[in-house]
Amino acid sequence: MFSNMKLRGLCNIAAFALLFVPLPMAAQTADDAAPGYSRNGADTCLGCHQDDAVVIAVFRGKHGVPSDTRSPFGQGQLQCEACHGPGGAHAGRVRRGQERPPMPHFASGSVASVADDNAMCLDCHESDKGYAWHSGPHGNDEVGCADCHDSHNAHDPVLQTAAQPAVCADCHQLQRSETQKAFAHPLLEGKMACDSCHAVHGDSVAATLARQTVNATCEQCHAEKRGPFLWEHAPVSEDCSLCHAPHGSNHPGMLTQRAPLLCQGCHSQSGHPSVAYQAGGLATGTPSKYLLGQNCMNCHSQVHGSNHPSGSKLMR
Repeated sequence: MFSNMKLRGLCNIAAFALLFVPLPMAAQTADDAAPGYSRNGADTCLGCHQDDAVVIAVFRGKHGVPSDTRSPFGQGQLQCEACHGPGGAHAGRVRRGQERPPMPHFASGSVASVADDNAMCLDCHESDKGYAWHSGPHGNDEVGCADCHDSHNAHDPVLQTAAQPAVCADCHQLQRSETQKAFAHPLLEGKMACDSCHAVHGDSVAATLARQTVNATCEQCHAEKRGPFLWEHAPVSEDCSLCHAPHGSNHPGMLTQRAPLLCQGCHSQSGHPSVAYQAGGLATGTPSKYLLGQNCMNCHSQVHGSNHPSGSKLMR
């Protein structure tokens, strides 16, 4: 048996050792704990949002398919909170006079940054983003995925050819006004969309074009202008936008100016006056209704290039 002195010493050692035993996690205060999820998942959310048509629409799209394990509502997923973040605080009781805490992501009043919101989408859509997002204008301007995409809609407008231009026009208002000019690409008719020409998630070329150059992008549809030609028109092979306004123009052919002013930006006016003369007042003394009409293309009709043996002047 231990003496009383030995027992007293052992008790002192044990009491000293307890000072270095870490407290269990349960002893942490609630303020230090990470925000929790709601108890009943989507059922908790729908208790308040069941009459919200925008919320209910998620069940008509890919994000609300219970049978798809890739969907936020699939087996083992977190349903609404898979995208919006832990909603325990938002769904919990709120004291009288206090505002309900917002959801962590994609909510009015949320303190989450655009990068944090985008990270939620990229958990599933990393391969859809594109390798050049961070070097493109949308990434540099901190545009959020939710600024363009509607994940609750069964048919995301920005992915529909007819609806996409209206989504882009929310920011690109100058381009929207240009598409409403007299001569423009058929965006308003729903026959093409902005991503027909632009790589909206970013690319390594200027203006985030769908191809490596302006000409290669235009030639996706205008293959007959590609060439090669026996007789080439230099600006055609260099850049289509030297003569054409890509989003729309009030001049025929979406030209930046009317001929002959456009042509005379590069070509001398010698022998080709820029104003209409009377018959007999031309340099050769020969009246010409084509020249008096003030359009170089009345004669130089093959302005994009010619393969005719006598087509050096692009007239045939």
